[in-house]
Amino acid sequence: MLSQKQLEKIRGFLERAQNPLFFFDNDVDGLASFLLLRKFCSKGKGIAIKSFPDLNVAYTRKLHEFKPDVIFVLDKPIISKGFLDAAAELNMPLVWIDHHPVPEFEANEIVNYFNPLVNENPSNEPTSYWCYKITRHKGDEWIAMLGCLADWFIPEFAETFSKEKPELFTFTNEPARALYETELGRIIKMLSFALLDRTSMVVKMLKNLIIIKDPKELLDITTKTASIHGRYKQINRKYEKILNKAKEFVKKNKKVLFFQYGGLLSLSSELANELFYLYPNKIVVVAYIKGTKVNVSLRAKIDVRKLAEKALEGIESTCGGHEHACGATLQVTDLPKFRDNLIKSTK
Repeated sequence: MLSQKQLEKIRGFLERAQNPLFFFDNDVDGLASFLLLRKFCSKGKGIAIKSFPDLNVAYTRKLHEFKPDVIFVLDKPIISKGFLDAAAELNMPLVWIDHHPVPEFEANEIVNYFNPLVNENPSNEPTSYWCYKITRHKGDEWIAMLGCLADWFIPEFAETFSKEKPELFTFTNEPARALYETELGRIIKMLSFALLDRTSMVVKMLKNLIIIKDPKELLDITTKTASIHGRYKQINRKYEKILNKAKEFVKKNKKVLFFQYGGLLSLSSELANELFYLYPNKIVVVAYIKGTKVNVSLRAKIDVRKLAEKALEGIESTCGGHEHACGATLQVTDLPKFRDNLIKSTK
């Protein structure tokens, strides 16, 4: 876990920042982390990171564009050397808050790295959980709840939240039930799909989310939420069709549900999550093919990251994430080999 001293140090960066720039992972945990810090300091721009698995060098143009006095990187497991070098050259302090396995990176005097996995009592709470602990703002529990549940984590304040807002969240210790059987879970799905919109619409959404104070506002269609609802309806129709097709593969293998698809929308993470909820005893693998590349999302009760790494041996790829939920990228020509390796290793 992060120590109180570390939380205070991050809070100090926020309080002193005059022009912070927030880079956050393009999911609801990353989004919630940004909203919590942005609402606290009432300053700065937020940028959803579309690149995977790292915050790559292409984003250095934002440093020149916004000229921040502090850079915050939230819920991103890797920052490219090129980006770190650019920040150092511009003498911009960088506060990196994450909860993924610790990457190898060159120590740099501008980098302030915070990860609960590297402390005396290692833990793996989502980044939004720690951002809530940093800001300690009573009215923002709902934002922290969104981020935590999106990363399949039930925080200790969930039961109190359920008593205050029972219409949104019925208390449960099971993250899957929280995600797929509560209104808070529906909001998470809406925001997850809205993050897939074009950049201008995501920017508009961020501006509206910053001023929304009650999560129930997100369930109603208003001028603040119309674009979110519109995008959700548009994507959910396609999502349900792909999900139903994926269900047809359940009986193909006793242990593994392996599903691959293509198209314009990458929904592998969302599909893998819901398929794992529906079939919790399966190793769920969803492969999204775009051109010559494949993005793979894996979910399982076992250590699926180790399983994926073993199946990727000898294959040019990247792999990262958590013990029970991880992702990988590889060439489409290597997908059959990866699939066969993975299935063989489960026999």
